Amino acid sequence: MKPQRILLVRHGNSEGNVDKNQYKTVADYALNLTPEGIAQARQAGKEIKNIVGSEPMYVYLSPYYRTRQTYAYIKESIEANVVKAIEDPRIREQDWGHLRGPEVNEEIIKERDQFSTFYYRIPDGESGADVYDRVSTFLETLHRDFDKPEYPENVLIVTHGMTLRLFLMRWFHWTV
Repeated sequence: MKPQRILLVRHGNSEGNVDKNQYKTVADYALNLTPEGIAQARQAGKEIKNIVGSEPMYVYLSPYYRTRQTYAYIKESIEANVVKAIEDPRIREQDWGHLRGPEVNEEIIKERDQFSTFYYRIPDGESGADVYDRVSTFLETLHRDFDKPEYPENVLIVTHGMTLRLFLMRWFHWTV
């Protein structure tokens, strides 16, 4: 049975959103939520609970620390609904390569914007097209999961901004 609802959540505000200098010393996957991000995640959990009521839910989440934190705070409201929760590295954030300061990233962003946000491959990282391909293989798994007996009516995907946008692009067959 195909689910009735697919709920997409972007992680709450993280240390990297607040202080770009974090990217000099902390790998992207290891960034924590800020207190505001924790509050956002708790609020998202309450809103998700209002949507699904007592219906069961299957959860997929990025393995990055901030998405796991986001899910932990969301789960405070929906724990009784969750049939299964699994991490899937294919829905992680776009890889920006190795540690570098915000000034270097600003130059990369300028170059990317001049070339193409979707096709530009970040040095030692990925392009939007690379993320799109990862999301496409994730969707193949998602559709196979939909065919499992007793698959719940609701799906929650906890991911990142770029990945979420590319998921929607792929799901709705939007063009570049």
